[in-house]
Amino acid sequence: MIKDISVFIGLGTNIGDRGGNLKTALNKISDFILTEKLSSVYETEPVDYEDQDWFFNMVIQGTTTIPLRELLGKLQETENKMGRKNAISKGPRIIDLDILFYSNLVLSADTLIIPHPEIHNRSFVLTPLNEIAPEFVHPKLGKSINNLLLNLKQKKQVKSLGKNLFNDFINRQL
Repeated sequence: MIKDISVFIGLGTNIGDRGGNLKTALNKISDFILTEKLSSVYETEPVDYEDQDWFFNMVIQGTTTIPLRELLGKLQETENKMGRKNAISKGPRIIDLDILFYSNLVLSADTLIIPHPEIHNRSFVLTPLNEIAPEFVHPKLGKSINNLLLNLKQKKQVKSLGKNLFNDFINRQL
């Protein structure tokens, strides 16, 4: 049996009821990830494919006993059950669930790269990560989240909406 593994998961959505989509995703992944920390929700400017609505993004830190590839499968299954379609690369999505870190693992495989390869380039990931784990050290880059955020070159707009959307989830989980 695998011991509890620390994980960071990024959540994003820009279709429909963005707050509702995040709540639904949090409830579904709580079946296999015990949330320990929950960032605020941030409204964020799109990156790469810019002709789309702004996103709601957040990050959770938690633990799981699920092996990495099984965790990836469960997150993808959650995305699919919520109606995710990949019509446009980096385009609109009802939900996006990314494994940012899986303990201190560094892995580069055809279908999976851990840590997530774009963390250090994305303010919509670094800002919520910095809120809940500023001193966490990126296992590949050897720099803290706070340091990565301070040195970020591309700074898209990121506006905090707070945690009010998730008071019921926080009270139940944390």
